[in-house]
Amino acid sequence: MPDPILYLTELVGLFVYDLRGRKIGRVRDAALVPLIDPSRVDRFLIGAGWSWLTVRHDQVKSISLHGIELQDELLTPYHADEYMLRLVRDLLDQQIIDARGRKVVRVTDITCEIRNNSELRVMEVDVGLRSVFRRLFQGVLPPRWIRRLQGRISPNSIRWEFTNILEPDPQRRLRLNISTRLLEQMHPADLADIVEELSPEDRGAIIEAMDSEKAADTLSEIEPDIQASILESLETEKAADILEEMSPDAAADALSELEDETSAEILEEMESEPKSDVRELLEFEEDTAGGMMNTEYVTLPWGATVGDALSALRVNEELLESLNTIFLTDADGRLSGAVAVARLFVGNPDRPLADIANSDPIQVDVDTSEQDVTELFDKYNLLSLPVLDSEKKLAGVITADDVITVLRQR
Repeated sequence: MPDPILYLTELVGLFVYDLRGRKIGRVRDAALVPLIDPSRVDRFLIGAGWSWLTVRHDQVKSISLHGIELQDELLTPYHADEYMLRLVRDLLDQQIIDARGRKVVRVTDITCEIRNNSELRVMEVDVGLRSVFRRLFQGVLPPRWIRRLQGRISPNSIRWEFTNILEPDPQRRLRLNISTRLLEQMHPADLADIVEELSPEDRGAIIEAMDSEKAADTLSEIEPDIQASILESLETEKAADILEEMSPDAAADALSELEDETSAEILEEMESEPKSDVRELLEFEEDTAGGMMNTEYVTLPWGATVGDALSALRVNEELLESLNTIFLTDADGRLSGAVAVARLFVGNPDRPLADIANSDPIQVDVDTSEQDVTELFDKYNLLSLPVLDSEKKLAGVITADDVITVLRQR
């Protein structure tokens, strides 16, 4: 039984035979049309003299290591088609994303499967030493010898369905049916690592193609200088959409890395509420408590109950991942206490929060230095720190995550 596997390095150079067994030319490339079928080779591009011919998949009678036999000789000259993904031109030696392995890899060969003796389907993208070996000895040794010798080398490949192709042109991404679905299933921190490995052009393309919420989560994990270059490469409206999904402090930090003119243009495109929060934070020096704080927090009046607090948590569900403290204020809006969220779940709903609150929480004002803030977190093992304005009203909150980010960037 013939081997159903055919590598791209073997496919390129195969002779193509007409109905009488005469050689028409050699295979120079092969192409998918993803909008029709994401893995079937739809066209074979044949070099014949000074021109290339196109062989459709339904014109093929058989495919093997010996060559491609046709059952229809009505071939047409090759014309570039933006809906085609060419294996040699667009994939071989190009970088792609391995969505399962969470890394950027370079394609060194492609493994295809021959089905029904005449259909060729892309199975895997090869990235390891075995495929390098095939490339080195292509045309030097017979293919069967290469196959025999490569058996001593462990394969390293990625299933075709787990790859994401890098294509900076948004229109071509659409035509080639390139989706970011696999990437959007990854943890933002892993995705940020991948984005940082890419070229500036590819970084912008990946973020541009993503859902704004996922793009915001990812951008928040990226180094500030790269973050700035990505935002500068995006359309102003898209950049604003992404920043609206970020926490106000993260959005303010991102905008502070940009040129003033670019920052102002993006800020102007943002919706009024997030714009107001971000603009307020931009007024503070970056290395102060005001520059570090976040304006997303939950406050309740001093007379509120445990039941009131639980209701507030339900209303602010989007903050639950980072929320660990609820702050209490007096009739004048001044900070009067803090309640750890964990304590709410062991109290009676009718119990006043004042009974379980810390009435003298550690606090800082907006001008406190970044150094003093980090020392307080270290000294008191804080998870959050309220920041007060000149009237002793709550202006924002600094969380342990904010401090970790500062320490990592030093």
